[in-house]
Amino acid sequence: MLIGYARVSKADGSQSLDLQHDALRAAGVERDNIYDDLASGGRDDRPGLTA
Repeated sequence: MLIGYARVSKADGSQSLDLQHDALRAAGVERDNIYDDLASGGRDDRPGLTA
């Protein structure tokens, strides 16, 4: 089983996870196994990464 993680540093909508999700799907990661975060890289609280 492959697990993917995507993150953008701005949660204001100016950046998108779409390209990262597409790349993960192309690599064989199932949609249900992709976790993501919309938060600054300087924050330690990343719920998608801890999932």
